[in-house]
Amino acid sequence: MSRVGKKPIKLPAGAQATIADGVLRVKGPKGELRFDLHPDVEAKLDGGELTFAPRNELQKTRAIWGTTRARAANMVEGVTNGYTRTLELVGVGYKAQMRGTDLALALGFSHEVVVPSPEGIRIETPKATEIRLSGVDKEALGQIAAEIRSLRPPEPYKGKGVKHQGERVRRKEGKKK
Repeated sequence: MSRVGKKPIKLPAGAQATIADGVLRVKGPKGELRFDLHPDVEAKLDGGELTFAPRNELQKTRAIWGTTRARAANMVEGVTNGYTRTLELVGVGYKAQMRGTDLALALGFSHEVVVPSPEGIRIETPKATEIRLSGVDKEALGQIAAEIRSLRPPEPYKGKGVKHQGERVRRKEGKKK
C-alpha cells in the first residue's frame, strides 16, 4: 500500500477540482491546470477532498497511484499559492537581464545566450546575478530551471556557473606543486 497514495487531498478555499473523462482539472486564484489520469488509477471527489485508489494490485499500478496523488497535490498547491525557484549566477562577468519577455544571459561564452520565456512561467531578474522563476505548474517550472542551469552548470574548482539558490557545490582542491 502506498502511504502517499492513501492520503486525501483537501481542497483549500478558492480551489475547485473536476474529474471528467479521465482528466483532472484544478482551478484556483492563480490559474488552472489539467492532468490526464492513468487508466489504472481511480480518482474521486467527495465534498472538498480528492482521493485516489488503484484499480488492481500490480506493482506498476501501486507506483503510479502514489505518483498520481503527488502530482495532483502539486497542482492544488500551485493554483492556490504558486511556486518560485531562484537561480544564482556565480562568476566574474556572469549576468542576466530581461529583453522583453526573453532572458538574456552572459555566461562567459563569446555570445549572449537568449532563453525564451515559456508560457505560464514568469521570469524576473531582481539583480544582475539572480534569476527568479515563478508559476503554477511545478513540473514546468523545474524543467525551465534545469534547462537554464544546464547552460553553465557550477564547476567544482572555482564554483563558477548557474546554480539553484541554496545549492552547495562540492569543491575540489586542484593541482598541487
